[in-house]
Amino acid sequence: MGTLQACVLGLLQGLTEFLPVSSSAHLILLPVVAGWPDQGLTFDVAVHVGTLAAVLAYFRRELLGMARSGLVAARTGRVDADARLAGLVVLGTLPVVATGLVLDATGSLDVTATATLFRGAALIATTTTGFALLLWWADRRGARSRGERSLGWRDALIVGAAQVLALIPGTSRSGITITAALALGFDRKSAARFSFLLSIPVIAAAGLRSAMAIEAPQSPDWTALAVGTAVSALSAWLTIHFFLRLVERVSLLPFVLYRLALGALLFVFVV
Repeated sequence: MGTLQACVLGLLQGLTEFLPVSSSAHLILLPVVAGWPDQGLTFDVAVHVGTLAAVLAYFRRELLGMARSGLVAARTGRVDADARLAGLVVLGTLPVVATGLVLDATGSLDVTATATLFRGAALIATTTTGFALLLWWADRRGARSRGERSLGWRDALIVGAAQVLALIPGTSRSGITITAALALGFDRKSAARFSFLLSIPVIAAAGLRSAMAIEAPQSPDWTALAVGTAVSALSAWLTIHFFLRLVERVSLLPFVLYRLALGALLFVFVV
């Protein structure tokens, strides 16, 4: 893999991981459109490590506060807002964990086989279009009257259950969780913030699971891996920063239109 390809794929991962447009769909489709060989699972894991580092760095103060309050709550039983939010992030992660355990127990969670099965243009085109319409509906019809501190255990479980759908490429993990939160009446910034916090354990677990499935290459391209990871981390941090500012001012319609256009192009030229 050349440096240019690593930069482009890292940039693409960083830009799309936290936007409601599906990073997996882009990483699958770009090599096909550009005529590049598939970057492989090792590179996919590397750029996901970059995005994980970015979200940890961006929310470092919140995460430290949640960790400290969680420890205090465990020792004393006193639960403040930070400890409560930490518990809700854990609760929202349970549906994905439960689904993963079930799939693993039934032998359905083979990473390589799942990736091959789901890397189909028709499926990506369908999910890209269908979940774009669902996002548009939630953004248009949601009350947007609730803030992050009004999040309850039912909300966390519902958003977490929606996150399970992100196992299907083209769905977008951030897209489906933001959609669910908007449908529950949360404002756009609160929906996005909880989606990003909820991404941390999921990205970490998915990266670890994928890394365990990698067959070590004879001579890994360390330069490409380092470049891809660094570019994905920087672009992901900037994406989180500007997206949170953007959603305070405008609707999610531009992302809906982008997904609809992408889906239409796939149906016309690829499927």
